[in-house]
Amino acid sequence: MNLNILAWRNLWRHKRRTLITASSIAFGVLLAVTFTGAGDYFYTRMIDAGANMGMGHITLAAPDFNRAPSSKKHLQKSEQLKQHIAQLQQVKNVVARIQGQAMFASARKTIGGIFIAVSPEQENSDNNLFVRAMVSGQMLSSETDRGIVLGVDLARKLKLELGKKVVYTTTDVNGDIVSAIARVSGLFQTGSIEIDGAIAILPVQKVQKVLGYQQDEVSILAVTLYDQRNSHRLRDKMQVMPIFENIEVLNWQQTQPDLAGMIAVDKSSNYISQLLIALLVAAGILNTMLMSVLERVREFGVMMALGLSPRNLFLLVMLESFWLAVLGLIIGVIVTIPWYVFMSQTGIDLSAAYGDGFSFGGVLLDPVFKIQLFKESIIAILLGLFGLALLSGAFPAWRAGRVPPVESLKMI
Repeated sequence: MNLNILAWRNLWRHKRRTLITASSIAFGVLLAVTFTGAGDYFYTRMIDAGANMGMGHITLAAPDFNRAPSSKKHLQKSEQLKQHIAQLQQVKNVVARIQGQAMFASARKTIGGIFIAVSPEQENSDNNLFVRAMVSGQMLSSETDRGIVLGVDLARKLKLELGKKVVYTTTDVNGDIVSAIARVSGLFQTGSIEIDGAIAILPVQKVQKVLGYQQDEVSILAVTLYDQRNSHRLRDKMQVMPIFENIEVLNWQQTQPDLAGMIAVDKSSNYISQLLIALLVAAGILNTMLMSVLERVREFGVMMALGLSPRNLFLLVMLESFWLAVLGLIIGVIVTIPWYVFMSQTGIDLSAAYGDGFSFGGVLLDPVFKIQLFKESIIAILLGLFGLALLSGAFPAWRAGRVPPVESLKMI
């Protein structure tokens, strides 16, 4: 008889045990999809949110600007660079921005903070977190706008309202202290006290004049990608292009090391959790297959006495593990698909526990718990559990072929 058919029939000699073991594999699929999908979703959202706070997935800046920002360090010919970057694959958009530190003063108080100068025509909810976070007033209308958009906590500290004047003081391209006046045109609220209490948005042309920059001179070019996973590969490609010579090209891990470190630590914890789940599944499969082998020692002795080689006996038990793994994965896929559809489209709202928003590594996150799987994650889960099931059956299969036929026939 064909070994495949025999292995399949052997599985159903103990239906309950087979179904319980297959269900443990299916449960492993469900948990692996949940853990991995949660990681893929939240890591992507964190990275995208961090990119939309100003630096992009890839940042182009003057040498050493990221380590020690200064108005003296700036890019030239930004429009030419933007046009070249926009033609690269995977690039969603690229915007020019000026970033720096400043003192913001009202009639009552002075507070230190950070300004981000933008081109309002190029900023939208897809590439700028602050556009989505507007709660009153309006975002800047043009590059020459005389307004300023403040975080709600910064405005509260300065005791400012819409329409009120604020003086910001910084250093220009020559290192001299310069000041300018702006009128509060809008307020944003991200939900992060660190962000809402320190950041102000200004029009880029106004800031260029204050700092002494030329029209095409900016601090950074922020490049947003369709898929953040391509940031490392595209950065390496850009670094060797002649047009970017003497320009620092960094990906999000280098511009946001705190976020990158937190994600790395969280991934490690996630991997450990999944390893423990995998070990539990493997123990269940090993126990089932070993019990099956020990129960059939006399049967195996008869089979070997009739001419079945130890090699074929080993293959028979491995085929049983194979079909058990296939059955478990099929059940797992059937059970997991409805759960995945619900969690990817609707999710679980955790705002009651965390509020309307919470931050991770200084980046604001959506409190709705969702999952999202990349193609490579799906392949890794299925192949990982399948390989684990086969590996768990290797020892029982080896054990089955090791007992001499004569000794096997003596057992009752």
